[in-house]
Amino acid sequence: MPKISKELATKLINKSYKGRKNILKMAKFGEVHIGGAYSSLDIITVLYNEIMKHDPKNPDWKDRDRFILSAGHKCLALYVTLADQGYFDEDVLWTYNSFDTRVPMHPDEKVLPGIEFPTGSLGHGLPVSGGIAITAKRDGDDYRVFCVLGDGECGEGSIWESAMAAGHHKLDNLVAILDRNKLQVNGRTENVMSTAPLEDKFLAFGWEVKTINGHDFNQIYETLTSIPFKKDKPSLIIIDTIKCKGLNFGEDNFKFHHWHCESDKVDEGIELVEKVRREELAKVGG
Repeated sequence: MPKISKELATKLINKSYKGRKNILKMAKFGEVHIGGAYSSLDIITVLYNEIMKHDPKNPDWKDRDRFILSAGHKCLALYVTLADQGYFDEDVLWTYNSFDTRVPMHPDEKVLPGIEFPTGSLGHGLPVSGGIAITAKRDGDDYRVFCVLGDGECGEGSIWESAMAAGHHKLDNLVAILDRNKLQVNGRTENVMSTAPLEDKFLAFGWEVKTINGHDFNQIYETLTSIPFKKDKPSLIIIDTIKCKGLNFGEDNFKFHHWHCESDKVDEGIELVEKVRREELAKVGG
């Protein structure tokens, strides 16, 4: 597998861990869905910095790639990334959990640039993404649609209806990213509602599937730059991740799916995340 440059790895690590620290700063203003935001942040960072066609100065650009966060409770990862990209001023993040905030607990396209669709109820993002991808095909447009799902979310029947439709309509402009952190709000996903084997299910519906380490920037970059995996087939990337990756006292703990935090724990968390950032940079010589 080709290696990304040290410079690119350094850039992506710095941006991803800046995002983690900003999420913790937002946590000072109220409870946060931190676990899934942290597990999905690395691949969202790569998408917006290296893969997707988009323009923060022109969010409605017709030829932009579309990004749908089906697991809308992970929106803090999207908010900090959009702010970093320049869609809005970073100060907007510090209005979290306030009246009339533009960064609510689930994304709202009416109040914030860069949001394509309001997601909150699980299971809606993939059907919407499929509809957008069909529209692009019928209009002769070449933009792509990226959709981030959660593994707990795959207990929703609408996921499987839309997966079947995407295969039937040969939507090779659709890329689903399934964040398999193995936890949901009330326990381990396999115990709450097992959806295994996920790979086989999507293959049966006509998708091409790759499974990668969702915290390995080399694997993320190499996989995203090879889409579509096969002509006339939608692509699924299953990212094996750690819930709350980078915050060691919350990692792989379902209690950090939704966290009502104390201020001193936030400050401690920022220090811990900074320590992990330095460790990750040391691995690449950054």
